[in-house]
Amino acid sequence: MRFVFTRRFYILLAAGLVPLGLAWTFPSLKYAVVGYDILLIGTAIVDLFMSRKLPEEFVIKREFDRRFAIGDAAKVSLVIDNASPRDIRVIVKDEYPPEMTLNESREAEFNVAAQSTAEFYYHVTPHRRGAYAFGRIAVRHLSRLGLVWCQSQLGEPQTVKVYPNMRRAREMELKALGARSFLAIQRRAVRRGEGREFESMRDYVRGDELRHISWTATARRGKLTTRQYQIERDQTVMIAIDAGRLMTGRIGDETKFDTAIHASLALMSASARAGDNCGLVVFGRRIRKYLPPKRGLEHIDAVLESLHDLEPELIEPSYARAFQFIASNTKKRSFVVILTDLVDKDSSKELINSLKLLRPRHLPLVATIGDRDLNAAVGHAPKDIKEVFTQSAAEEIIHQRESALRLVETLGGLALDVTAQTLAPKLLESYLKVKERGLL
Repeated sequence: MRFVFTRRFYILLAAGLVPLGLAWTFPSLKYAVVGYDILLIGTAIVDLFMSRKLPEEFVIKREFDRRFAIGDAAKVSLVIDNASPRDIRVIVKDEYPPEMTLNESREAEFNVAAQSTAEFYYHVTPHRRGAYAFGRIAVRHLSRLGLVWCQSQLGEPQTVKVYPNMRRAREMELKALGARSFLAIQRRAVRRGEGREFESMRDYVRGDELRHISWTATARRGKLTTRQYQIERDQTVMIAIDAGRLMTGRIGDETKFDTAIHASLALMSASARAGDNCGLVVFGRRIRKYLPPKRGLEHIDAVLESLHDLEPELIEPSYARAFQFIASNTKKRSFVVILTDLVDKDSSKELINSLKLLRPRHLPLVATIGDRDLNAAVGHAPKDIKEVFTQSAAEEIIHQRESALRLVETLGGLALDVTAQTLAPKLLESYLKVKERGLL
């Protein structure tokens, strides 16, 4: 049984010591003080046993205002329901996951009136995906005579999931597309006559391509008529995220794998707005997650659920196994976006050889997430022999990466070498170009 004496108890105890100052004149006062102290302590013990348990009608529940996401402050509410016939003064202290940042105090003291409810809340900020545990709620309640605080634990432990930040992904999408909506980009593409899906006929305007002229309609109407095309809808985008050794590297506060996840969500959001279906493959030595191409809120929720606790492994990925899986499970021609990193000849060679499994049916785009520090390392003259060796190694890695990406382009694919900051906008830009040019 845990308890703490209250301030009232200590004041009464101190008051009982005052008469000791007269004990030199009246020795019998010493016995009176001892008797008083014994009576006070005895009363406190009786008060403790009378009040040690909270009424069954006193209940505390923990509630969350929304789903937990990386980097977003989440509100944690403690709702107290006092259905008992008496007022109860309490101090509550919640046990939150230590991996999260506490934004304000998680402890509060207040009086809960009889037949009423009270609420206390605080905020925590998660910094990594995964599952985290909230413990039980520590509660101190004031005894009936106010001499002790009785301590107990209420509520049940709760496990919460921290998901990738979809708000951040949509901000990336909006920033990459500018102030214009995706529909505006679609209309621009239609005006330019790109895409491959027929929309309507219109009068010929100087500058229209001759291949778009409908000679049948021209003969029937007696004047030049141009076919107008729009960006095709219901196409397929497959995103393949490397969960191997190099994706464990950290850039700033997050791994390359987390950077790839948020860029993938931005691309998924953009493709859904364009009417396309988007699928996901996460691979290491084996296929770790697969979600077939779909679109809609339910699909996004399924993607977030599948990615919330997935972490890269310190192993080399198998590009051949991943691309064979994609080729076997995606029969329709697709835009396959591969998010990875390359630093040596062996991994580059395996990637290039494995791309043949996707060509010519699919259009692959290989995006390597570079390290800005690597590029900065070769941007100045070396100061000593150590920097000479560092720059030599960095230049070799950059050269191998560029060579691999050039080979990707010779195989008919697309290639991007980007930093973590530019990954999302470059991906969206490449996706729009593929749509506008009708490459699928």
